[in-house]
Amino acid sequence: MELVKTYAQEISTAIEGKLTVTEVSELIEQPKHRNQGDLAFPCFVLAKKLKKSPLVIAASVALKINHAHFENVIAEGPYINGFLNRAVVSKNVLLSILALQDGYGSNNEGTGKTITLDLSSPNIAKPFSMGHLRSTVIGNAMANIAEKCGYETIRINHLGDWGTQFGKLITAYQLWGSEEKVKQAPIQELLSLYVRFHEEVEANPELNDEARLWFKKLEGHDERAELLWKWFRDESLQEFDKIYQLLGISFDSVNGEAFYNDKMDEVVAMLEQKNLLVKSGGADVVLLDEYGLPPLLIRKSDGGTLYGTRDLAAALYRQRNYQFEKSFYVVGQEQSLHFKQVFLVLKKLGFNWAHGMEHVPFGFILKDGKKMSTRKGKVVLLEQVIKEAVDMAENNIAERNPQLQEKEDIAQMVGIGAIMFHDLKNDRLNNVEFSLSDMLKFEGNTGPYVQYTHARACSILKKSTVKVNPETFKGLEDAYSWGVVKALMAFPDVIERSFQQSEPSHLAKYLLNLSQEFNSFYSHVKVLADDAEQQDRLALVMSVAITLKEGLRLLGLRAPERM
Repeated sequence: MELVKTYAQEISTAIEGKLTVTEVSELIEQPKHRNQGDLAFPCFVLAKKLKKSPLVIAASVALKINHAHFENVIAEGPYINGFLNRAVVSKNVLLSILALQDGYGSNNEGTGKTITLDLSSPNIAKPFSMGHLRSTVIGNAMANIAEKCGYETIRINHLGDWGTQFGKLITAYQLWGSEEKVKQAPIQELLSLYVRFHEEVEANPELNDEARLWFKKLEGHDERAELLWKWFRDESLQEFDKIYQLLGISFDSVNGEAFYNDKMDEVVAMLEQKNLLVKSGGADVVLLDEYGLPPLLIRKSDGGTLYGTRDLAAALYRQRNYQFEKSFYVVGQEQSLHFKQVFLVLKKLGFNWAHGMEHVPFGFILKDGKKMSTRKGKVVLLEQVIKEAVDMAENNIAERNPQLQEKEDIAQMVGIGAIMFHDLKNDRLNNVEFSLSDMLKFEGNTGPYVQYTHARACSILKKSTVKVNPETFKGLEDAYSWGVVKALMAFPDVIERSFQQSEPSHLAKYLLNLSQEFNSFYSHVKVLADDAEQQDRLALVMSVAITLKEGLRLLGLRAPERM
């Protein structure tokens, strides 16, 4: 970014300020081919201002640029192509990374500001399926990246621990449940009961009435209903915690929907005071006609509250307790309308902080092209996938490196990393087809490939007997080293872009690119050759190891030093 600004400053000066430095910066691009230079500025926008051909402008401006960071600046048709001074730039980049270590790529954009992130949010009494993985790993990566940008983050697991589904589950347990079976395998048995309810209700619709009655009892603090609800909740949380520990993810708050049961009356009172509540079919709603949206339901005709009421109460609670600058809801794209409605109602209530609230949607994980469904029993359990992934990693290690120390721990790093990276490398809004074989490939565009590249860099450094002295650096100029240097240079910009666009896939794809550049360098350059550039090459390897490890950490993966 700094070099782009430098190039933009030189061009802006050469054209006598016809475009500002910022305007020039926004137009600078990467040439399509490496032999065309490192930075390119298209002169089309200047043709009208200067009343000259873009080709003439490019030829004239290129002659005026002379800066130590640029080895050469040439006109290529309507483009001004800049060739960076490889020795100077590579030396500066390596010195910077070695000085900053894992602080490389950090910025202070969010210093003194807080972000809340609503992520994961599995439903109580249902298994943690692959469908929950996206919110969990995307939200966690976003929180890590936000911290890299200086923000304080609050990770919130808004558990689905309330609603009519508990009436269904209690009904199913009362009719067909066994305390012994639930104690032996709580989640599996509760899922079986939930699925059976939906099968039986097709032939016996009156079961829905019984389920509604049990949920009404739960809302009314019926002792039996509350006892079963708490039992289901406690058993589920224990199962969820096992998954979160495996993924290396923790939360600052696990307040679920039930936590807001006593906080919704205030929201209703606020809406009434602002004359925002309107009767519609016996229910209380907030109209959003002016936005072309359907109304947000606040209170049902029987007095019951809905998701919208709870989310309004949760937003108020979070603002009061955390004073967030931004509040991200990492929830599937099917909830986009709901969050638009909630945010607009908060704005209608006069809360300016609602402008900092953002829904971060994502696509589905599909199985055979179809969305997974808990009620139909069509789920792939994440715990089972993790076990298979770790087993496959262990088998790989046994075949390739049977003498490897701590192989169980490394197999867990690699297996779990494969699952997380497979999700995060995909653009957030795209659907992801569940494929265990694709997820667990240890070559190509995978997490294990990046982890292996990090281990390779660490192995080179362990073999070296040379102590790196930054004062001896001369800079690297060969094409393979330069490819790595350019990739390393991009890291701070990728961090900033990943945060601004709430898109961890930018970082995942960057790590793949850096790994590819490094492996090309490794296969063509003798890193440990005893010559004048050895110190610089070792510094390059160190810089790659530092950047890969930090990038993997931000995505939630660990970086093994041996594989």
